Amino acid sequence: MSATIPQFRPDGAPIPKSPLPDAVDLAVIGGGVIGVTTAFFAARAGLRVVVLEKGRVAGEQSSRNWGWIRVQGRDIAEVPIALEAQELWQDLDAEAGGKLGTRQIGVTYLARDEGDMASYQRWIDRARAHGVSSVMLDQAQMQDRLGHPDGPWIGALHTPTDMKAEPWVAVPELARMAEAEGAVVMEGCAVRTLDREGGRVTGVVTELGRVRAEQVVLAGGAWSSLFLRRHGVDIPQLSVRSTALATGPLPQVLNTACVDDRMAMRPRDDGGYTLAPAAFGELFLGPDTLRHLRRYLPLALTGEFDVHLRPPAPRGYPDAFSTPRHWRADEQSPFERMRVLNPSPNAEKVAEVKRRFAQAYPKVGSVPQQIAWAGMIDVLPDVVPVVDHVAACPGLIVATGMCGHGFGIGPAFGRILADMVQGRDPGHDLSRFAMARFSDGSRLRPGPNI
Repeated sequence: MSATIPQFRPDGAPIPKSPLPDAVDLAVIGGGVIGVTTAFFAARAGLRVVVLEKGRVAGEQSSRNWGWIRVQGRDIAEVPIALEAQELWQDLDAEAGGKLGTRQIGVTYLARDEGDMASYQRWIDRARAHGVSSVMLDQAQMQDRLGHPDGPWIGALHTPTDMKAEPWVAVPELARMAEAEGAVVMEGCAVRTLDREGGRVTGVVTELGRVRAEQVVLAGGAWSSLFLRRHGVDIPQLSVRSTALATGPLPQVLNTACVDDRMAMRPRDDGGYTLAPAAFGELFLGPDTLRHLRRYLPLALTGEFDVHLRPPAPRGYPDAFSTPRHWRADEQSPFERMRVLNPSPNAEKVAEVKRRFAQAYPKVGSVPQQIAWAGMIDVLPDVVPVVDHVAACPGLIVATGMCGHGFGIGPAFGRILADMVQGRDPGHDLSRFAMARFSDGSRLRPGPNI
């Protein structure tokens, strides 16, 4: 990405720096962390690659997350991929001269009672085979690790090798690295439809014209299911609003990322903290919400997720009642009508989490707010993503439904997708992430909410 100030069209979309290529080996839909790292690894392997982003690189969830790069608490099928991702984050940060903000700070899950402690221990028992560094902390150890906060916690699960990076800095830098490898990164260029001949994908139709492509990777986050449904492919993906905030500089009372059932905290490079209400999400009502509700009931009945149903989704959102589900390749698509999905944060939760942080660390005094934001997290009913070839659209691979885990694990899935495009062994068992699990009668197994 150019360091110059971008120019914008009358519709608010960035003017692309490069002309749209006529033909590529791989077209990537979506300029988030998974899209740009897929492009990076594919271009490094010698493929001609274009990234097609309707708005700005990292304009949505890839810049709005907590910045955690964790193995701790992940679904067991994700653990080896998350471990690879941590290695890749360190390697990529070294290549970028430290510009990604990658740093090993550890992640700590706080326990309020013995039930929490038992749940954490069960996860360690399952994950230990993969060589995780995770340990259980008693109350004294937890207090030492967290700078002696005031709170009801009796212990914790801690993974010292877990890391963080700075999302709104890291992902655009990864896009620049992909460009340096020869990939073309197009902002302000929405993909309207796939091009298909004889049932096989032969490219994409964008608002700026056609691109022939041997293969296409869809990494569209909250927009993925809408794009798939336009092509006759249905997955039960929804999106929930998650709120977060950045404080101004504060005394450095905490040097690890940590979370309990109410608040998440991590130190940032600018001397402040990223804070968020933990496990809290808001689901706007829409057609897909109604269609897929039964698939989410088992998850809702566990009581492990604090998700609140809200009034109908605002106009232009992927699941708004007014959002078209079908459109022609020669007409404006929903992706052009909303360049960046930019929900407002929940003001009550912002105030609440600032209050909780001040209560936990009284010595910080008043908590100055630098900025608050929200993002729409793409979710699936078993809390693990889809990363798979789309059988109904040969030539299309989809990576979506990251369930809030996509930033940290992104580079590993990017590497995996680049290898899948080339017909190589991805190096991991991806059966847990198969698309067919939603249609073949398989019983869904929810991942751990820890």
